[in-house]
Amino acid sequence: MIRDCGILQFTEAASKAHAALVQRAASVLSSYGAEGEALLADAFEGATMPPRKQIVLLERAPVPQIERQSGSRIATVRYTDGAGEAALAALLACAARPGAPIAADPESLSVLALAERIAASDIPVLINGPTGTGKEVLSRFIHERSARKDKPFIAINCAAMPEAMLEALLFGHQKGSFTGANAASEGFFRAANGGTLLLDEIAEMPLSLQAKLLRALQEGEVVPLGATQPIKVDVRVIACANRDLPLEVEEGRFRADLFYRLNVFPLALRPLCERPDDIAPLAFAMALRHAANAPWISDEALSMLSAHAWPGNVRELENVVRRALVLAGNAPMIGPEHIAFDRTTRLVSAPVAAPETSDAKLSNIVQMSEARAIISTLEACNGSRVAAARQLGISERTLRYRLASFREAGIAVGGRR
Repeated sequence: MIRDCGILQFTEAASKAHAALVQRAASVLSSYGAEGEALLADAFEGATMPPRKQIVLLERAPVPQIERQSGSRIATVRYTDGAGEAALAALLACAARPGAPIAADPESLSVLALAERIAASDIPVLINGPTGTGKEVLSRFIHERSARKDKPFIAINCAAMPEAMLEALLFGHQKGSFTGANAASEGFFRAANGGTLLLDEIAEMPLSLQAKLLRALQEGEVVPLGATQPIKVDVRVIACANRDLPLEVEEGRFRADLFYRLNVFPLALRPLCERPDDIAPLAFAMALRHAANAPWISDEALSMLSAHAWPGNVRELENVVRRALVLAGNAPMIGPEHIAFDRTTRLVSAPVAAPETSDAKLSNIVQMSEARAIISTLEACNGSRVAAARQLGISERTLRYRLASFREAGIAVGGRR
């Protein structure tokens, strides 16, 4: 007999033999997700394995272990303590489809439940949060829960594309519309027709292009470069930002009308350190992603992970887990001795000395003076690149380029988002 509990189904044998663990998993997974995506069963009951589901077989054992063949949707979780953090985290990681969000923290679960309700409509969504917190994963979740799930999902990073080409890449262009346009291109808006277009780091979009994006959202049409007639498009837009957009609007770096057009339903993702219950299941999921036979993660190692500040959020966690997999080798368990955190670069407190050679080039002197000013501003802003860029009157992208050039020149600098 199979019982339903939201995303989770479980057999009667599993609910009896693993009551504590099944109840905890059901309380987490019942808050979001399509019905019946995962099935829990006892490892010894010989349950029929339905197709297209994530199957998790549960087994009490003296030594905890995860067993799953690479690419398989069936995993066996052997655990010792059904009330422990590791057992639930391993179960949640195994029950999740590839690319699906994984969460156990109450705030993350509430965001996912809200996102599922938003997915049923076609309104624009604005997702705000620090870099590396899972904004694209949440965007895909909204797309897959919407009526557009069988249509394209196209994600573009506005900061990663050349400003001069961004308009042509978004709206398309006709052959010969500019130098080098040897063939026509439909652009991302038309490529995503009927589906969802994710505009990541939208705060990096130039002001001149923001006006054209606003028209595309309002009128549901685009005008390719070189064309004279608009083309209708049916696209749901999800925008992501890691800056404070209301402040960007106030300071004139982002159009107010575009902000209010996108901000129909805002969602916010908090830093990983403020979602401590998400860390353990995410760590197990990273281990499963990067190892054919993923080792168990000990309680002591999970405690170390939970105590870390995670300035790099989920991306940093993935780095730490991949590093632990290398250090653990063929060991059946990741312990605290395998956890090595990223070394953070401290801000330079001592003044940067000018070149002492008499033939110092003017460009070197200018670079050292610029480095002093930027380092001093970063210190005054407690390492925040966003705040420092505002105070210096430059964009965050320009500040990133400056910091990278300083590091290449051997000048140690720090800074966070």
